[in-house]
Amino acid sequence: MSETHAATKDQSATRSLLRLWPYVRPVRTRLLSAAGVAIVASCLGLVIPLVLKWIVDGPIAGHDPGGVWLGALYLLLLGLAEAALFGLRRWLVARPLARVEADMRADLYRHVQRLPVSFHDRWASGQLLSRGTTDLMLLRMFLAFPLTFLAVNGVTILAGFAILLSQQWSLGLVLLVPVIPLVVICSLFETRYSLVARKAQDQVGDLTTVVEESVLGIRIIKGFGQHRSQAVAFRELAGRLRGTELAKARLLAGIWGLITTIPELAIGAALVLGTVQVADGDLSAGTLVAFLSTALALRWPVESIGFLLAMSQESATATSRFFEAMDAQEEAQAPGASTGHPQGAPPLGPGPAGPAPDLGLRHTGVARDPGPVPGCGPAPVAASDAASSADRAPGADRAAPRAEADAPGAETIVADGIRFDSVVFRYPDAAEGSEPVLNGVDLHIRPGETMALVGGTGSGKTTLTALVPRLYDVSGGRITLDGEDIAAMSRDRLRGLVSVAFEEPTLFSASVGDNVLMGGGSSRDLERALDIAQAQFVARLPHGVDTQVGEQGLSLSGGQRQRLALARAVVGRPRFLILDDPLSALDVHTEALVEAALRRVLQDTTALVVAHRPSTVMLADRVALLSEGRITAVGTHQELLRTNAAYAWLMSGAGDHHDDEREDGR
Repeated sequence: MSETHAATKDQSATRSLLRLWPYVRPVRTRLLSAAGVAIVASCLGLVIPLVLKWIVDGPIAGHDPGGVWLGALYLLLLGLAEAALFGLRRWLVARPLARVEADMRADLYRHVQRLPVSFHDRWASGQLLSRGTTDLMLLRMFLAFPLTFLAVNGVTILAGFAILLSQQWSLGLVLLVPVIPLVVICSLFETRYSLVARKAQDQVGDLTTVVEESVLGIRIIKGFGQHRSQAVAFRELAGRLRGTELAKARLLAGIWGLITTIPELAIGAALVLGTVQVADGDLSAGTLVAFLSTALALRWPVESIGFLLAMSQESATATSRFFEAMDAQEEAQAPGASTGHPQGAPPLGPGPAGPAPDLGLRHTGVARDPGPVPGCGPAPVAASDAASSADRAPGADRAAPRAEADAPGAETIVADGIRFDSVVFRYPDAAEGSEPVLNGVDLHIRPGETMALVGGTGSGKTTLTALVPRLYDVSGGRITLDGEDIAAMSRDRLRGLVSVAFEEPTLFSASVGDNVLMGGGSSRDLERALDIAQAQFVARLPHGVDTQVGEQGLSLSGGQRQRLALARAVVGRPRFLILDDPLSALDVHTEALVEAALRRVLQDTTALVVAHRPSTVMLADRVALLSEGRITAVGTHQELLRTNAAYAWLMSGAGDHHDDEREDGR
């Protein structure tokens, strides 16, 4: 976070806080009304010294007890009116500011969901969490109190000094002497405090990240007996935050002490001078009492400047941190892309209108080709000829472009499967000049075909699968689905066409049914998907599909989580299916059952399956070998075993130490 800190360090607090205006504008009437009410209430407090002057110079000097009681009644009524007005101010701001905070939090969450995966690769989750909680709470408090009272106290101080000068200009000038040193002190304080406040808020984000990771990784911490080392790491971060908070406290104590001491010295000087003038007969006792009462009434507006400036600086840094996340560029839509349906494709995927439609067998209408008979097909080819050879292989006729209608009168869809054309990719945060993870990938997965993707650890298999739903954008080349460049599709439409099951199954704090139906479909599709994934264990859970799985689904075993993730991938009957080693956490018996059920699903879709084991490879019609960022061979499992030594070595179980391993392949 040092770069963002440096970027915002020079930005003034005022300029940062002005960025809140779009959120404040809808409630500006209530806020201005509250400020007006607070100004009236504060100015009523300045009327009290004038009543005291009247009491001293009138009823007391004239020995009129009735006048004293009348003056006391006036003071009581002024105090009650002031309290009522401040209560009204609180009522005016409570509801609209809660709305502002809720709107900002909702916008931040919505924006974070739309940010590219590369953003989340760089940002710690605790930093985002602190921006959506602690920082927004600070902003709500700023709008409710410091923002209003900086204006209220400013008006009160001006009105108070006008009254002081009108009562006795010589004494008023004595109280104006501290203004210049106070302005200088406040300016220096603002500069120093903003840096410390930013540092503290960043450290809160770091601490939140550690706590979150410790909670989510509690099994690892306990399993390896690392609770003491984690506690030490936490204490170190907490100690740094404590030191920063103490630095803030020292700065605040220093300015508060100066802001309190300097005006008090001025009031003391005015008291001595005023007493001398009363003794000389140049000033009435009532005027002196009113003058001193007014000066004392201005103590809080003046002394609170340090406190209000501190809160304003913290709010300014909170605003900067909030907009650092909000300014991050969302996933760019392709030029001309819309949520419409180019090339006549039907609406796909879950959306506001409801779950995804049944895409079953309608997407191609082409019978599934079992592929070449093992041992009888052509030999696998090198990468340069992989794509063309794939189209010449037996069954290549189904790769020929064809058009068909989903319903009478419907527009046509070209059936061409998935094509990778000279795809190049390097991660956005990769060092300049570094080798790309993928460098000229050419691959064609025919309509209705299942292609297994095999390669050594770190060869870029997961990266390649992440490019299809555009979790990352290609650095070069292109990927097409049924002849349409995915870069020209809206992401909503693309992700309605493509369904993904990742290697690490992620579940949310929701019911089993809600987790699975994130992939679309209906309750009927839910039962089918659970059956395909061999997730019969769901029926034995306390509340069946309505059972809450808990955070990250950690109440379930790894195999159970993986089966639910697989069910989520197939529930919407996707046209294209991407599976990243979907069976790695299953025992051999469950794996066999899932494979048998999965074969039925793969007959109805075009699929790319990352595979590490022969049993998974056997689900595929053909296999593509990924090595050194390229597809080096394509063929059936038996062909590659017979003709490709690297593939045979991988399938023998030695692939974890494959010599083509690349550290940047992720």
